[in-house]
Amino acid sequence: MAKGKIGVQMMMLKDKVTELGAYETMKKVSELGYHAVEVSQIPMTAENVAELKRAAEDFDIKIAAMSAGLEPMLPGAPGETLQHDFDKIVNDCKTLNCNFLRIGMMPLHLMGNKDDIMGFVERAEAMAHRLAEHGIALYYHTHHLEFQRFDGAFLLDIIKNNTTKLGFELDVHWIQRAGVNPVEFVKQYKDRISLLHVKDYRVGAMDLTDIDFNKDLGKFMNRFVNTIQFAEVGEGNLNIPAIMDAGLEAGAQYFLVEQDELYGRDPFDCLQTSAENLRKLGYSDWF
Repeated sequence: MAKGKIGVQMMMLKDKVTELGAYETMKKVSELGYHAVEVSQIPMTAENVAELKRAAEDFDIKIAAMSAGLEPMLPGAPGETLQHDFDKIVNDCKTLNCNFLRIGMMPLHLMGNKDDIMGFVERAEAMAHRLAEHGIALYYHTHHLEFQRFDGAFLLDIIKNNTTKLGFELDVHWIQRAGVNPVEFVKQYKDRISLLHVKDYRVGAMDLTDIDFNKDLGKFMNRFVNTIQFAEVGEGNLNIPAIMDAGLEAGAQYFLVEQDELYGRDPFDCLQTSAENLRKLGYSDWF
């Protein structure tokens, strides 16, 4: 039976890396049963790269993907980018035996203008061709922004139809948040995805204990329309088995557990909950 590989998006663990170090963080990931990670929002210092490599070898963890901006998130912002640090980023990928590099988000100042966005996409496509010469595939991670419509078409579909080399890391929570069926949409990106973000979508309970309905209707309405939460896999409303099937059908190799907000929980506890639920759903042999 065909299967994918379940892993962890390490954005969730950036504070743990600061606290424990990359090696001990990866050790804990392994103890939870995960054997693949996507490295994101972890400073790629020489020490962290060396510790990630040592942990990957010691604990049999595949570095499924790494992250890098194409350009600074804002003009002059700090941080490594493919525009300015190409050789270093490629070398890190090779050191960690990683063949997927993903852009987490387009620069913030480009988001409001279609022409600016498409200019960015053109540069990303050119970079995808350049990275392919080194055996590295470039992917773009999607949120809900890419589901705004231009002349009736989703921006993301416009991007897909104007690229050939750039891949897409679809995120099923953000697809749902955009008002689109993630199961059906993932299928439409067959052969353009190898990385899928698996996170659940929950409607949270409202705390009304501090609301005075005679004075605080505005406060109530703000809370009422902001009850959507990021949930541990299996703790929300998404059809996870159908999503996993759709991902396989579309060519996904790695199914990466992620949770953007933890609502006070420890990230390791959240990852344990997701792992337990995925095993209960029949995916034990995907770990």
